[in-house]
Amino acid sequence: MLRSLLPLGVALLGATSVLAVDPPSCSLDKKCPEEAPCCSQYNQCGVGAFCLGGCDPRMSFSIDSCVPAPVCKDKTYKMDSLDRYKHISEYLGDSSKVDWVGQGEPLLYNGHTLLTMPPKSVGTVLATTTYMWYGNVKARIKSSRGAGVVTAFILFGDVKDEIDFEWVGVDLNTVQTNYYFQGITDYGNTGNLTVDDSYNKFHDYEIQWTPDEIRWLVDGKVGRVKKRSETWNAKTQQWNFPQTPSRVQISIWPGGLETNAKGTIDWAGGKIDWNSDEIKKYGYYFATFGEIKVECWKTDKAPGTNKGVSYYYNDIRATNDTVVDSNKPTILKSFLGTGTNMNKGETTQSGSASQTSAIHAIPGGGVVGSGNAPGVNNGGSSSGGPDSGSNSGGGAAANPGCSSDSFVQNCGQAATDGDSNGNNSNNGVRGAERLGASAFAVIIGIAGLLFL
Repeated sequence: MLRSLLPLGVALLGATSVLAVDPPSCSLDKKCPEEAPCCSQYNQCGVGAFCLGGCDPRMSFSIDSCVPAPVCKDKTYKMDSLDRYKHISEYLGDSSKVDWVGQGEPLLYNGHTLLTMPPKSVGTVLATTTYMWYGNVKARIKSSRGAGVVTAFILFGDVKDEIDFEWVGVDLNTVQTNYYFQGITDYGNTGNLTVDDSYNKFHDYEIQWTPDEIRWLVDGKVGRVKKRSETWNAKTQQWNFPQTPSRVQISIWPGGLETNAKGTIDWAGGKIDWNSDEIKKYGYYFATFGEIKVECWKTDKAPGTNKGVSYYYNDIRATNDTVVDSNKPTILKSFLGTGTNMNKGETTQSGSASQTSAIHAIPGGGVVGSGNAPGVNNGGSSSGGPDSGSNSGGGAAANPGCSSDSFVQNCGQAATDGDSNGNNSNNGVRGAERLGASAFAVIIGIAGLLFL
Protein backbone atom coordinates (compact mmCIF):
# COMPACT_ATOMS: atom_id res chain seq x y z
CA MET A 1 0.00 0.00 0.00
CA LEU A 2 1.25 3.47 -0.86
CA ARG A 3 2.69 5.14 2.21
CA SER A 4 1.60 8.71 2.77
CA LEU A 5 4.29 11.08 3.96
CA LEU A 6 4.48 14.17 6.07
CA PRO A 7 5.39 17.25 4.04
CA LEU A 8 9.06 17.97 4.36
CA GLY A 9 9.28 20.90 6.71
CA VAL A 10 12.04 23.18 7.80
CA ALA A 11 14.78 21.27 9.59
CA LEU A 12 17.49 23.14 11.44
CA LEU A 13 20.17 20.57 12.09
CA GLY A 14 22.22 20.67 15.24
CA ALA A 15 20.96 24.21 15.77
CA THR A 16 22.27 24.40 19.32
CA SER A 17 25.82 23.69 18.20
CA VAL A 18 26.06 25.64 14.93
CA LEU A 19 27.82 28.84 15.86
CA ALA A 20 27.88 32.19 14.11
CA VAL A 21 31.57 31.80 13.33
CA ASP A 22 32.56 29.18 10.77
CA PRO A 23 34.68 26.29 12.06
CA PRO A 24 38.40 26.39 11.22
CA SER A 25 39.28 24.75 7.92
CA CYS A 26 41.79 21.94 7.50
CA SER A 27 43.91 20.34 4.78
CA LEU A 28 47.09 18.33 4.44
CA ASP A 29 49.05 21.54 4.89
CA LYS A 30 46.84 23.05 7.60
CA LYS A 31 45.94 20.71 10.43
CA CYS A 32 43.20 21.35 12.96
CA PRO A 33 43.97 23.24 16.19
CA GLU A 34 44.14 21.35 19.47
CA GLU A 35 40.88 22.80 20.79
CA ALA A 36 38.99 21.61 17.66
CA PRO A 37 41.18 18.65 16.71
CA CYS A 38 39.06 16.64 14.24
CA CYS A 39 39.07 17.36 10.49
CA SER A 40 35.65 16.26 9.27
CA GLN A 41 34.70 15.06 5.80
CA TYR A 42 33.78 18.70 5.12
CA ASN A 43 37.38 19.82 5.75
CA GLN A 44 36.26 21.68 8.87
CA CYS A 45 37.57 21.33 12.41
CA GLY A 46 35.56 20.51 15.51
CA VAL A 47 34.71 17.90 18.12
CA GLY A 48 31.91 15.36 18.51
CA ALA A 49 30.42 14.39 15.14
CA PHE A 50 33.46 15.94 13.43
CA CYS A 51 35.48 13.10 14.94
CA LEU A 52 33.20 10.28 13.72
CA GLY A 53 32.61 8.99 10.16
CA GLY A 54 34.62 10.94 7.62
CA CYS A 55 37.19 12.29 10.08
CA ASP A 56 40.52 12.45 8.25
CA PRO A 57 43.46 11.66 10.57
CA ARG A 58 45.94 13.15 8.10
CA MET A 59 44.44 16.62 8.51
CA SER A 60 43.46 16.42 12.16
CA PHE A 61 45.50 17.79 15.09
CA SER A 62 46.96 14.36 15.74
CA ILE A 63 46.58 10.97 14.13
CA ASP A 64 44.49 9.74 17.07
CA SER A 65 42.09 12.72 17.14
CA CYS A 66 39.52 10.80 15.07
CA VAL A 67 37.36 8.18 16.78
CA PRO A 68 38.18 4.61 15.62
CA ALA A 69 35.86 3.36 12.87
CA PRO A 70 33.54 0.33 13.37
CA VAL A 71 34.84 -2.75 11.51
CA CYS A 72 33.09 -4.43 8.61
CA LYS A 73 30.00 -6.56 9.24
CA ASP A 74 28.24 -8.79 6.71
CA LYS A 75 24.80 -7.27 6.40
CA THR A 76 21.78 -6.94 4.13
CA TYR A 77 19.99 -3.60 4.30
CA LYS A 78 16.42 -4.03 3.08
CA MET A 79 15.92 -0.26 2.71
CA ASP A 80 12.24 -0.65 3.58
CA SER A 81 12.47 1.21 6.90
CA LEU A 82 14.18 4.26 8.35
CA ASP A 83 14.08 2.95 11.91
CA ARG A 84 17.85 2.42 11.93
CA TYR A 85 18.68 5.72 10.24
CA LYS A 86 19.86 8.74 12.22
CA HIS A 87 20.79 12.24 11.28
CA ILE A 88 24.44 12.96 12.13
CA SER A 89 23.29 15.19 15.01
CA GLU A 90 21.78 12.10 16.69
CA TYR A 91 24.65 9.62 16.29
CA LEU A 92 27.51 9.11 18.76
CA GLY A 93 29.18 6.10 17.16
CA ASP A 94 27.16 3.05 18.27
CA SER A 95 26.88 1.08 15.02
CA SER A 96 25.04 -1.74 16.80
CA LYS A 97 21.98 0.51 17.02
CA VAL A 98 22.23 2.56 13.82
CA ASP A 99 22.83 1.34 10.26
CA TRP A 100 22.86 4.64 8.37
CA VAL A 101 23.73 8.24 9.21
CA GLY A 102 23.17 11.16 6.93
CA GLN A 103 21.80 14.55 6.04
CA GLY A 104 18.94 15.58 3.80
CA GLU A 105 15.55 13.96 3.23
CA PRO A 106 15.38 10.16 2.92
CA LEU A 107 11.77 8.95 2.56
CA LEU A 108 9.98 5.63 2.23
CA TYR A 109 7.91 4.64 -0.80
CA ASN A 110 6.58 1.20 -1.78
CA GLY A 111 9.09 -0.64 0.39
CA HIS A 112 12.10 1.32 -0.87
CA THR A 113 14.08 4.33 0.28
CA LEU A 114 13.96 7.51 -1.75
CA LEU A 115 16.82 10.00 -1.57
CA THR A 116 15.24 13.33 -2.38
CA MET A 117 16.41 16.75 -3.56
CA PRO A 118 13.81 19.50 -3.11
CA PRO A 119 14.19 22.81 -5.00
CA LYS A 120 17.20 24.92 -4.06
CA SER A 121 18.69 22.19 -1.87
CA VAL A 122 21.90 20.17 -2.09
CA GLY A 123 20.14 16.81 -1.92
CA THR A 124 20.54 13.88 0.44
CA VAL A 125 23.47 11.69 1.46
CA LEU A 126 23.48 8.53 3.62
CA ALA A 127 26.48 6.51 4.79
CA THR A 128 26.76 3.20 6.61
CA THR A 129 27.95 3.31 10.20
CA THR A 130 30.32 0.38 9.64
CA TYR A 131 33.26 0.32 7.24
CA MET A 132 34.35 -2.08 4.51
CA TRP A 133 38.03 -2.98 4.22
CA TYR A 134 37.71 -4.81 0.92
CA GLY A 135 34.75 -7.02 0.09
CA ASN A 136 31.61 -6.86 -2.05
CA VAL A 137 28.69 -4.44 -1.96
CA LYS A 138 25.64 -4.73 -4.20
CA ALA A 139 22.73 -2.28 -4.44
CA ARG A 140 19.41 -2.35 -6.29
CA ILE A 141 18.89 1.15 -7.66
CA LYS A 142 16.75 3.32 -9.90
CA SER A 143 18.61 6.55 -10.61
CA SER A 144 17.28 10.08 -10.66
CA ARG A 145 16.73 11.93 -13.94
CA GLY A 146 17.01 15.46 -15.27
CA ALA A 147 19.73 17.86 -16.38
CA GLY A 148 22.20 18.55 -13.61
CA VAL A 149 20.86 15.82 -11.31
CA VAL A 150 23.42 13.23 -10.16
CA THR A 151 22.92 9.94 -8.29
CA ALA A 152 25.83 8.18 -6.57
CA PHE A 153 26.55 4.78 -5.03
CA ILE A 154 30.12 4.70 -3.76
CA LEU A 155 32.65 3.46 -1.27
CA PHE A 156 34.26 6.42 0.47
CA GLY A 157 37.11 6.32 2.99
CA ASP A 158 38.08 8.78 5.71
CA VAL A 159 41.36 9.46 3.86
CA LYS A 160 39.35 9.91 0.64
CA ASP A 161 39.97 6.60 -1.07
CA GLU A 162 36.90 6.16 -3.27
CA ILE A 163 35.21 3.73 -5.68
CA ASP A 164 32.18 5.03 -7.59
CA PHE A 165 29.07 4.31 -9.55
CA GLU A 166 27.46 7.58 -10.71
CA TRP A 167 24.51 8.46 -12.92
CA VAL A 168 24.00 11.77 -14.72
CA GLY A 169 20.29 12.45 -15.17
CA VAL A 170 20.39 13.27 -18.89
CA ASP A 171 21.87 9.91 -19.87
CA LEU A 172 19.74 7.09 -18.50
CA ASN A 173 21.54 4.45 -20.54
CA THR A 174 24.99 5.02 -19.02
CA VAL A 175 26.46 4.56 -15.56
CA GLN A 176 29.86 6.07 -14.90
CA THR A 177 32.54 4.30 -12.86
CA ASN A 178 35.53 5.85 -11.18
CA TYR A 179 38.11 5.41 -8.41
CA TYR A 180 40.43 7.65 -6.43
CA PHE A 181 43.41 7.20 -4.14
CA GLN A 182 43.43 9.65 -1.22
CA GLY A 183 41.36 12.18 -3.15
CA ILE A 184 43.92 12.72 -5.91
CA THR A 185 42.14 13.58 -9.14
CA ASP A 186 43.10 11.60 -12.23
CA TYR A 187 40.59 11.89 -15.06
CA GLY A 188 42.01 8.75 -16.63
CA ASN A 189 40.38 6.71 -13.86
CA THR A 190 36.86 6.94 -15.29
CA GLY A 191 34.99 4.37 -17.37
CA ASN A 192 31.39 4.14 -18.65
CA LEU A 193 29.07 1.12 -18.66
CA THR A 194 25.85 0.65 -20.62
CA VAL A 195 22.56 0.18 -18.76
CA ASP A 196 18.92 0.08 -19.91
CA ASP A 197 16.80 3.00 -18.62
CA SER A 198 18.33 3.54 -15.19
CA TYR A 199 15.42 5.73 -14.04
CA ASN A 200 12.43 3.49 -14.73
CA LYS A 201 14.09 0.11 -14.24
CA PHE A 202 15.79 -1.35 -11.21
CA HIS A 203 19.27 -2.73 -11.84
CA ASP A 204 21.76 -4.43 -9.53
CA TYR A 205 25.05 -2.55 -9.28
CA GLU A 206 27.96 -4.22 -7.54
CA ILE A 207 31.49 -3.32 -6.48
CA GLN A 208 33.85 -6.24 -5.84
CA TRP A 209 36.97 -4.88 -4.14
CA THR A 210 40.03 -6.92 -3.20
CA PRO A 211 43.62 -5.91 -2.37
CA ASP A 212 44.47 -6.69 -6.00
CA GLU A 213 41.59 -5.41 -8.12
CA ILE A 214 38.25 -3.62 -8.39
CA ARG A 215 35.39 -5.08 -10.43
CA TRP A 216 32.26 -3.12 -11.34
CA LEU A 217 29.23 -5.28 -12.22
CA VAL A 218 25.75 -4.47 -13.57
CA ASP A 219 23.04 -7.11 -13.22
CA GLY A 220 25.66 -9.75 -12.41
CA LYS A 221 27.85 -9.05 -15.44
CA VAL A 222 31.36 -7.66 -15.06
CA GLY A 223 31.57 -4.36 -16.92
CA ARG A 224 34.99 -3.14 -15.83
CA VAL A 225 38.08 -4.38 -13.99
CA LYS A 226 40.92 -2.26 -12.58
CA LYS A 227 43.97 -4.07 -11.25
CA ARG A 228 46.17 -2.64 -8.52
CA SER A 229 49.21 -3.64 -10.57
CA GLU A 230 48.17 -1.00 -13.13
CA THR A 231 48.32 1.84 -10.60
CA TRP A 232 51.97 1.85 -9.47
CA ASN A 233 53.37 5.36 -9.06
CA ALA A 234 57.13 5.28 -9.53
CA LYS A 235 57.56 8.84 -8.28
CA THR A 236 55.88 8.29 -4.92
CA GLN A 237 56.72 4.57 -4.73
CA GLN A 238 53.16 3.56 -3.90
CA TRP A 239 50.02 2.14 -5.45
CA ASN A 240 47.45 4.80 -6.38
CA PHE A 241 44.69 2.33 -5.59
CA PRO A 242 41.84 2.54 -3.03
CA GLN A 243 42.99 0.44 -0.07
CA THR A 244 41.64 1.74 3.23
CA PRO A 245 38.40 1.16 5.20
CA SER A 246 35.46 2.90 3.55
CA ARG A 247 31.78 3.47 4.18
CA VAL A 248 29.05 2.65 1.69
CA GLN A 249 27.57 5.96 0.70
CA ILE A 250 24.48 6.76 -1.40
CA SER A 251 23.39 10.20 -2.51
CA ILE A 252 21.57 12.54 -4.86
CA TRP A 253 23.16 15.93 -5.51
CA PRO A 254 22.87 18.91 -7.88
CA GLY A 255 25.87 18.86 -10.19
CA GLY A 256 24.10 21.40 -12.40
CA LEU A 257 23.69 24.28 -9.98
CA GLU A 258 24.28 27.49 -11.89
CA THR A 259 26.89 28.56 -9.34
CA ASN A 260 29.02 25.49 -10.05
CA ALA A 261 32.13 25.54 -12.20
CA LYS A 262 31.30 25.28 -15.90
CA GLY A 263 33.11 21.96 -16.19
CA THR A 264 30.97 20.47 -13.43
CA ILE A 265 27.74 21.79 -14.98
CA ASP A 266 28.70 20.44 -18.41
CA TRP A 267 29.59 17.04 -16.96
CA ALA A 268 26.26 16.93 -15.11
CA GLY A 269 24.31 17.51 -18.33
CA GLY A 270 23.60 21.21 -17.95
CA LYS A 271 22.01 23.52 -15.42
CA ILE A 272 19.43 22.04 -13.10
CA ASP A 273 15.79 23.05 -13.66
CA TRP A 274 14.01 23.66 -10.35
CA ASN A 275 10.72 24.11 -12.26
CA SER A 276 10.89 20.82 -14.16
CA ASP A 277 7.98 18.43 -14.58
CA GLU A 278 9.61 16.22 -11.95
CA ILE A 279 9.56 19.04 -9.41
CA LYS A 280 6.02 20.07 -10.32
CA LYS A 281 4.72 16.51 -10.02
CA TYR A 282 6.57 15.29 -6.92
CA GLY A 283 8.08 18.32 -5.24
CA TYR A 284 11.65 17.05 -5.58
CA TYR A 285 14.07 15.04 -7.68
CA PHE A 286 14.64 11.56 -6.29
CA ALA A 287 16.59 8.31 -6.64
CA THR A 288 15.20 4.96 -5.46
CA PHE A 289 17.22 2.45 -3.45
CA GLY A 290 16.23 -1.14 -2.83
CA GLU A 291 18.20 -3.84 -1.04
CA ILE A 292 21.88 -3.20 -0.36
CA LYS A 293 24.08 -6.14 0.60
CA VAL A 294 27.57 -5.93 2.13
CA GLU A 295 29.92 -8.93 2.25
CA CYS A 296 33.20 -8.36 4.06
CA TRP A 297 36.52 -9.56 2.68
CA LYS A 298 37.37 -12.94 4.17
CA THR A 299 40.96 -13.19 5.34
CA ASP A 300 42.86 -14.12 8.50
CA LYS A 301 45.70 -11.73 7.83
CA ALA A 302 45.79 -8.00 7.12
CA PRO A 303 45.00 -6.19 4.95
CA GLY A 304 41.25 -6.59 5.00
CA THR A 305 40.51 -8.24 8.34
CA ASN A 306 37.51 -7.48 10.56
CA LYS A 307 38.30 -9.48 13.70
CA GLY A 308 38.13 -6.66 16.21
CA VAL A 309 35.86 -3.76 17.04
CA SER A 310 37.38 -0.87 15.12
CA TYR A 311 39.92 0.38 12.60
CA TYR A 312 42.43 3.14 13.21
CA TYR A 313 45.64 4.40 11.53
CA ASN A 314 49.10 4.18 13.09
CA ASP A 315 50.85 6.29 10.46
CA ILE A 316 49.94 9.43 8.56
CA ARG A 317 50.73 7.73 5.24
CA ALA A 318 47.24 6.20 5.55
CA THR A 319 47.89 3.22 3.29
CA ASN A 320 46.60 -0.29 3.95
CA ASP A 321 49.70 -1.30 5.91
CA THR A 322 48.98 1.49 8.40
CA VAL A 323 45.43 0.32 9.23
CA VAL A 324 45.05 -1.48 12.57
CA ASP A 325 42.15 -3.88 13.22
CA SER A 326 41.71 -3.23 16.94
CA ASN A 327 39.45 -3.48 19.98
CA LYS A 328 39.39 0.26 20.62
CA PRO A 329 35.92 1.67 21.39
CA THR A 330 33.94 3.66 18.82
CA ILE A 331 31.29 5.43 20.93
CA LEU A 332 31.52 8.96 22.30
CA LYS A 333 29.89 9.86 25.59
CA SER A 334 28.78 13.21 24.20
CA PHE A 335 29.30 15.55 21.26
CA LEU A 336 32.10 17.19 23.21
CA GLY A 337 34.26 14.08 22.91
CA THR A 338 37.16 13.34 20.56
CA GLY A 339 39.32 10.33 19.77
CA THR A 340 41.70 11.29 22.57
CA ASN A 341 38.96 12.05 25.12
CA MET A 342 35.93 9.94 24.26
CA ASN A 343 34.31 10.31 27.69
CA LYS A 344 34.25 14.08 27.76
CA GLY A 345 30.95 15.80 28.49
CA GLU A 346 27.48 14.51 29.11
CA THR A 347 24.67 13.81 26.66
CA THR A 348 21.56 15.88 27.10
CA GLN A 349 18.20 14.15 27.39
CA SER A 350 17.58 14.66 23.69
CA GLY A 351 21.06 13.46 22.76
CA SER A 352 21.96 16.82 21.24
CA ALA A 353 25.23 18.64 21.75
CA SER A 354 25.46 20.94 24.74
CA GLN A 355 24.16 24.44 24.12
CA THR A 356 27.08 25.83 26.06
CA SER A 357 29.71 24.29 23.81
CA ALA A 358 32.00 26.92 22.29
CA ILE A 359 33.41 24.43 19.78
CA HIS A 360 31.57 23.17 16.73
CA ALA A 361 30.30 19.65 17.37
CA ILE A 362 27.76 18.93 14.58
CA PRO A 363 28.70 19.51 10.94
CA GLY A 364 25.67 20.79 9.01
CA GLY A 365 22.57 22.86 9.40
CA GLY A 366 20.06 24.43 7.04
CA VAL A 367 16.58 24.14 5.64
CA VAL A 368 14.87 21.97 3.08
CA GLY A 369 11.75 22.20 0.94
CA SER A 370 8.53 20.20 0.91
CA GLY A 371 7.06 17.57 -1.37
CA ASN A 372 5.45 14.19 -1.81
CA ALA A 373 6.55 10.72 -2.77
CA PRO A 374 5.81 9.68 -6.37
CA GLY A 375 2.14 8.89 -6.60
CA VAL A 376 1.16 10.85 -3.49
CA ASN A 377 -1.07 13.83 -4.26
CA ASN A 378 -0.35 17.16 -2.64
CA GLY A 379 -2.42 17.49 0.47
CA GLY A 380 -2.60 13.76 1.10
CA SER A 381 -2.90 12.34 4.57
CA SER A 382 0.28 12.06 6.58
CA SER A 383 1.67 9.28 8.72
CA GLY A 384 5.19 10.35 9.48
CA GLY A 385 7.54 10.52 12.42
CA PRO A 386 10.71 8.60 13.25
CA ASP A 387 8.88 5.51 14.47
CA SER A 388 6.71 5.16 11.38
CA GLY A 389 9.57 5.60 8.96
CA SER A 390 9.26 9.18 7.77
CA ASN A 391 12.19 11.31 8.81
CA SER A 392 12.95 14.98 8.71
CA GLY A 393 16.58 15.74 8.14
CA GLY A 394 18.44 18.67 6.75
CA GLY A 395 20.93 20.00 4.36
CA ALA A 396 24.05 21.62 5.63
CA ALA A 397 26.09 24.48 6.92
CA ALA A 398 28.67 26.65 5.25
CA ASN A 399 32.11 25.31 4.44
CA PRO A 400 35.17 27.52 4.88
CA GLY A 401 36.38 28.78 1.53
CA CYS A 402 33.05 28.04 -0.17
CA SER A 403 30.68 30.85 -0.97
CA SER A 404 27.43 30.49 0.90
CA ASP A 405 25.39 30.58 -2.29
CA SER A 406 27.24 28.05 -4.38
CA PHE A 407 27.93 24.33 -4.57
CA VAL A 408 31.63 23.73 -5.17
CA GLN A 409 33.98 20.82 -4.86
CA ASN A 410 37.29 22.49 -4.18
CA CYS A 411 35.91 24.85 -1.49
CA GLY A 412 38.73 27.34 -1.43
CA GLN A 413 41.52 24.84 -2.03
CA ALA A 414 43.87 25.19 -4.95
CA ALA A 415 42.15 24.50 -8.26
CA THR A 416 45.15 22.54 -9.46
CA ASP A 417 44.41 18.83 -9.29
CA GLY A 418 46.65 15.94 -8.53
CA ASP A 419 47.83 13.81 -11.42
CA SER A 420 48.83 10.29 -12.32
CA ASN A 421 52.29 11.03 -10.97
CA GLY A 422 50.90 11.51 -7.49
CA ASN A 423 51.33 15.27 -7.23
CA ASN A 424 48.51 16.11 -4.85
CA SER A 425 48.62 19.90 -4.90
CA ASN A 426 44.98 20.19 -3.85
CA ASN A 427 45.77 19.22 -0.25
CA GLY A 428 43.62 16.16 -0.35
CA VAL A 429 40.50 18.00 -1.58
CA ARG A 430 39.55 17.19 -5.13
CA GLY A 431 38.88 20.17 -7.39
CA ALA A 432 36.18 20.44 -10.05
CA GLU A 433 37.16 23.32 -12.24
CA ARG A 434 37.31 21.02 -15.25
CA LEU A 435 35.49 17.90 -16.29
CA GLY A 436 34.72 15.17 -13.84
CA ALA A 437 32.81 15.94 -10.73
CA SER A 438 32.74 12.96 -8.40
CA ALA A 439 30.67 11.69 -5.52
CA PHE A 440 33.04 13.53 -3.18
CA ALA A 441 31.19 16.62 -4.37
CA VAL A 442 28.13 15.67 -2.40
CA ILE A 443 30.17 15.65 0.79
CA ILE A 444 31.44 19.14 0.16
CA GLY A 445 28.03 20.17 -1.14
CA ILE A 446 26.19 18.93 1.92
CA ALA A 447 28.55 21.18 3.86
CA GLY A 448 27.42 24.22 1.84
CA LEU A 449 24.43 26.37 2.73
CA LEU A 450 21.14 25.42 1.12
CA PHE A 451 19.95 27.93 -1.41
CA LEU A 452 17.19 30.27 -0.28
